[in-house]
Amino acid sequence: MADEHEFPPEEVWDEYTWERFLQQQDKNTEKYFQLLENYLDHPDRDEIIAEEMGWNVFEAAVEDQEEVEEFLGEAMEFLTDSEQEEYDEEFDEFTQSPAYEDTLRLHRWINTLFEKREDLREHPEAVRFATRSAVCGAKLAAALCGHETSEIGMTIAYLKRAAKAANDALEAATNLEEAGLLDRRRANTARRHVFRIRDCIVDQMRHYRIMWRERYGK
Repeated sequence: MADEHEFPPEEVWDEYTWERFLQQQDKNTEKYFQLLENYLDHPDRDEIIAEEMGWNVFEAAVEDQEEVEEFLGEAMEFLTDSEQEEYDEEFDEFTQSPAYEDTLRLHRWINTLFEKREDLREHPEAVRFATRSAVCGAKLAAALCGHETSEIGMTIAYLKRAAKAANDALEAATNLEEAGLLDRRRANTARRHVFRIRDCIVDQMRHYRIMWRERYGK
C-alpha cells in the first residue's frame, strides 16, 4: 500500500493533489510550533526538534537550507533582463489589481475598527475575523503572484484556501453582529469587503479551472 504522504514525483499535480500536499505541510508546521513551545528553553532544543520532526541530522538540514538559498541567489543572477522584467511586471500587476486593493482596504478597515473599539481586540470572534481576513489575503496573494509557469493546480489549491478563509471571516462578522458587538452598519460593511474579495476568488478559480481543462483535457 502506498504511503499516504507520497505524491506523484513527475506528474502534473491537480488541485486535489496540491491540497493534500498543503494539508501535510500544515500538519508539519503545527507539529513544529508545538515542539518549539515544548522545548523553547531546552539547551538541545534544535537537535530534539530535528529528531522529532524526522530530520536525520540537524546540521545537514542547515546545510541544505544554505544550499537552497545559495542556489536561489544564483538562479536570480542568471535571469535574463527580460525574464526579470516579466517577473517584476507580474508582481506589479497583482499589487495594482482590484483584488489586492480590496485586501488592503479590508486590512485598513479592520485596523481602524480595532483602534476605535478596544473591547474587540481580545474578543475571540473579532480576532477570528481579523486573522481569517488576513489569511484570505495572504492565500490570494500566494495564488496570484506566481509566475505564469506556476502549476495551475497549486494556484487553484491556494484559491480554495483563500475562499475558505473568506467564509470563516464572514461567519465571524455575523457572529459579532448577533452578539451585539457590531451594529448592523459595520457588520454589513465588513461583509461587503469580504464578499468583494471572495467574488474575485471565485472568478479566478473558474478561470484557472478552464485553463486546466484546456491544457490537460481533464
